[in-house]
Amino acid sequence: MPTYDYECKACGNKLEIFQKMNDKPLKTCPACNKDELKRLIGTGAGIIFKGSGFYCTDYRSDSYKKSSDKDKAGGNTPEKKEPAKSSADKKTE
Repeated sequence: MPTYDYECKACGNKLEIFQKMNDKPLKTCPACNKDELKRLIGTGAGIIFKGSGFYCTDYRSDSYKKSSDKDKAGGNTPEKKEPAKSSADKKTE
C-alpha cells in the first residue's frame, strides 16, 4: 500500500497515511477536526509505467528473436519418433 502525505490548510498539521490506491482521500484533520485536509501530490503517488509494455519478451536478444522466427516459420520442427516398444509388444511379434 502506498503512503500518502496530507496537510491541513487550517492548522498546518502534516501527516502520512497508508491507503489503498483506490481509497478516497481523507478530508478531516485528526488534529483540529476541520474538513481542511488535502492530499499532497508527490511521494505517495504509486508507480507509473510509461511505454508499450513491460514483458520479459521485450528485452530478448536478437539471436533469440531470430531463432524464434524460424520456429514460427517451421524451420526447426522436431522429428517425430516412434514410441519405444515394451517387452509385451516384443512377445506378440
